[in-house]
Amino acid sequence: MTGADLLVRNIGLLATMAGPSPRRGAEMADAGYVPRAAVAAARGRIVYAGPEEGLDHAVVPRAAVTIDAGGGAVVPGLVDAHTHLAFAGDRDEEIRRRLAGASYREIAAGGGGIVRTVTATRAASREELAAAIVSRLDEMLLQGTTTAEIKSGYGLETEAEVRSLQAIRAAAESHPVGVVPTFLGAHEVPPEHRGDRGRYLDLLIGEMIPEVARLRLAVFCDAFCEEGVFTVAESRRVLATALEHGMKLRLHADELAWTGGAELAAELGARSADHLLFVSDQGARAMAEAGCAATLLPAAAFYLRLGRFAPARSLIEAGVPVALATDANPGGGLSPSLPFAMALACFGMGLSLEEALAAATINAAYSLDVHRDVGSVEEGKRADLVILRSPRVLDILRVGVPAIRAVIKDGRVVVDGGRRVAA
Repeated sequence: MTGADLLVRNIGLLATMAGPSPRRGAEMADAGYVPRAAVAAARGRIVYAGPEEGLDHAVVPRAAVTIDAGGGAVVPGLVDAHTHLAFAGDRDEEIRRRLAGASYREIAAGGGGIVRTVTATRAASREELAAAIVSRLDEMLLQGTTTAEIKSGYGLETEAEVRSLQAIRAAAESHPVGVVPTFLGAHEVPPEHRGDRGRYLDLLIGEMIPEVARLRLAVFCDAFCEEGVFTVAESRRVLATALEHGMKLRLHADELAWTGGAELAAELGARSADHLLFVSDQGARAMAEAGCAATLLPAAAFYLRLGRFAPARSLIEAGVPVALATDANPGGGLSPSLPFAMALACFGMGLSLEEALAAATINAAYSLDVHRDVGSVEEGKRADLVILRSPRVLDILRVGVPAIRAVIKDGRVVVDGGRRVAA
């Protein structure tokens, strides 16, 4: 073990999530718990994670930063695999309409939803968007998130989509949270193209994707494959083009009705299909065979008042790697808290605490193809840790109380006592 520059000791219970990834089936219930543990890191990477009595203190110099966890539990830094943070404006009026009983489709048909945010986002500068993204990343970091995917998708024209992705890049460069950028030009058909959908698809395929790829602004390409948005055939064209340009694939699938989105994701080798409230048994089997993760978004179903959650237990039983994310966005993902999404997954979708933790760490990292780097507490991985105030890992589900004592990103303390600190 090389000389450490960080030591976290006196850990009451360490959830390592160590081992092969992704976790499937019964494997999701194994958190790799280690009681009375310690974690040491050097230059941002873990060099030891295990029983404190097994730590060779000779390799921890006096100059190393030492953190006493006070007997609190420690879990891997959380990984949020589906967010829409690159936006301007708000949708307060439509949220009030939803509270009064209006449905998602009714609001969208009346000119609300995504297209309303498009208007505000197109009017925002890159600097304004970047500042907004940084503020939202701060909120997520305070909730234990150390890695997050961020989508574009509120520009819906080449210049505005590029500007959004540049803002994501600028925010990532100035913030400790690790960011995975996703191009979501196929989020909706903007109003100016409603009379000719083919023209917008041609713009996506012939101009937007090549430009985003040329500028290397996105790791993934996504599409909203849903009734009234993009069909399976249209989504296939978009994603196939992105694949040809070197992007990895994700897909919004089967959220409001079954469309065959899960089957398409498996067919194209997408890393993840997301939402999946109406996924078919055939789609689940196809995803399991393809190694396609199911990124579930229970907070979106909650805030959109959809009346149901994704069938998490069926997906786990089918052998699909299940991940969790917040879907943080201005209309249907009002909470940036992964612990809140985990609580909904446990009490609304039937996951155990350990399954929810696996879904918000190692499996979420797998869905972003960063599982070799983050998502578990193992030698060689980034030293991303969440220190809880109590020895009970269950306390991470106590949303609304200061359950998190500290957050460490890349071996540096970035949250202490519930406050963001300079790193």
